[in-house]
Amino acid sequence: MSYPYQLTSPEQYKAAYKKSVEDPEGFWSEIASHFYWRKKWDKVLEWDFQKPTIKWFIGGKLNITENCLDRHLEKLGNQPAIIWEPNNPEEHHRVLTYRTLHEKVMQFANVLKNNGVKKATAYAYTWVWCLSWLLPFLPARE
Repeated sequence: MSYPYQLTSPEQYKAAYKKSVEDPEGFWSEIASHFYWRKKWDKVLEWDFQKPTIKWFIGGKLNITENCLDRHLEKLGNQPAIIWEPNNPEEHHRVLTYRTLHEKVMQFANVLKNNGVKKATAYAYTWVWCLSWLLPFLPARE
């Protein structure tokens, strides 16, 4: 299989699904091993359907936005992270490399900081349907 669980055929899907059902801890542990973890988990899965409670990756710490962007900077920094195609065919498409996207996210993080947004602060913004819609999501971790 190519980059972790990029399924390219119905047969691959069926095999992955079978493994996920028969051995959920092994299946999800293998997938999670491809993420950057600040602290690796102590236990993959703990469940009790009588209560009901389900806990995943107990004791583990990760920041998913680091896994979306930061970890790719060294090897993929100059490659496209986002290719945006506008609805209007008269408008030009835009390509943001991982490095450019990271710079824009850092800029937006500073906008938030300069406006008093701190860790665990809730904030809202107006959703505009364009490439810029992504930027408010990633800097929340900065």
